[in-house]
Amino acid sequence: MSEWAAPSFLPVLQSTIEVLAVLAFALSGIASGLRAGMDLIGVCFVAGVTALGGGTLRDLLLDRRPFFWIEQDHLLWMIIGLCVLASLVLRRSHAEVTERSIQIPDAVGLGLFSALGTQIALAEGSSVIVAILMGVFSSTLGGVLRDTFCNVIPKAFSDHQPYILLAVFGSGIVIGLDALGWPAWMGLLAGVLVTTSARVLVILYRWSIPQWRP
Repeated sequence: MSEWAAPSFLPVLQSTIEVLAVLAFALSGIASGLRAGMDLIGVCFVAGVTALGGGTLRDLLLDRRPFFWIEQDHLLWMIIGLCVLASLVLRRSHAEVTERSIQIPDAVGLGLFSALGTQIALAEGSSVIVAILMGVFSSTLGGVLRDTFCNVIPKAFSDHQPYILLAVFGSGIVIGLDALGWPAWMGLLAGVLVTTSARVLVILYRWSIPQWRP
């Protein structure tokens, strides 16, 4: 059996994806906090909520203890370090924090957390619909909290671009490939790549879904 098919490979991949997802969402939270004119404490708070909020809700609903960021407290130090570094670099360089600097890492986090949340739920014995919801909650709650604390209507609900829909789609890929008997790591990576790529294309080409007009 190759190392890629070995059962021990999957937990390593899941842990790596979780770290990258936290990193991506933390960066989007930092950019959003700086753009809103917050001080260092505010930026750290928004970055932490953005990076950890979705995964925390996932663990809470699936009754997983301890929460992932308590078990892996190095994630907290990583977020704090990023906030300090970004605040110093951006303020000294007077670089402009653009909307794109929030959207791109957010797209990466969306793909990573939607696939991971779904696969964790499947491993816990959840039904298909619950697994999809865990993927959606994991990948979208952080962005919703970020926008809320920055006094912005959450873009997931207001900009009419596919976001939650893509999280559902990515979760469906993980579930579908699992049902077809694909190795779990392949389904995980496929969900990440498809969801992230689709979200980046949505951002670049400004694709939108029809608005409800009362």
